[in-house]
Amino acid sequence: MNKKERTILNRSLHRDISYFFLGLIIAFSISGIALNHRENFNPQEYTVKTEAFQINVPQDETLITNEFLKNISNQISDEEYRGNRKRGKNIRLYFKDAFASLDPKTGKGEIEYVKTIPVLGQMTILHKTTNVWWIWFSDIFGIAMLTIAITGMFIAKGKNSFSKRGWWLATLGLIFPFIFLFLIH
Repeated sequence: MNKKERTILNRSLHRDISYFFLGLIIAFSISGIALNHRENFNPQEYTVKTEAFQINVPQDETLITNEFLKNISNQISDEEYRGNRKRGKNIRLYFKDAFASLDPKTGKGEIEYVKTIPVLGQMTILHKTTNVWWIWFSDIFGIAMLTIAITGMFIAKGKNSFSKRGWWLATLGLIFPFIFLFLIH
């Protein structure tokens, strides 16, 4: 394959893969930015209402088992009960569209009903899902992003080519993640 054919192939791969993954690139970019700021707001869901509750709990906390929590869950919410976990001194109960915090000593708690933020909420789920088919598609997407990056290195010619100008911009772009990596850890 001569130089002209390689250039045409690089441009074609770069363009066509970019077109194919355009929607996912935009979704990952927007939701990734939102997830970077999740300490300031929850990009996946918003609270519809919050209610306090009081239930009777056994004095012996060892009796507050998964089965006990499942049985009393309908006293807290009509939503479908999904499970629980210990979180600090409290117990966190998870429902279909709600979550509750229960003090196992007093039986006092608070339930928060939530709704998914339209579009943005679904896009953030893409980052966290463990669906096997989505993982395979995401891996293919990762390979496609590598292909876009590599083919992009060989598209420009002359003074703007990778060997003349692009390598130092690419090096600069690699330095920043490493600086943050060392500063964070």
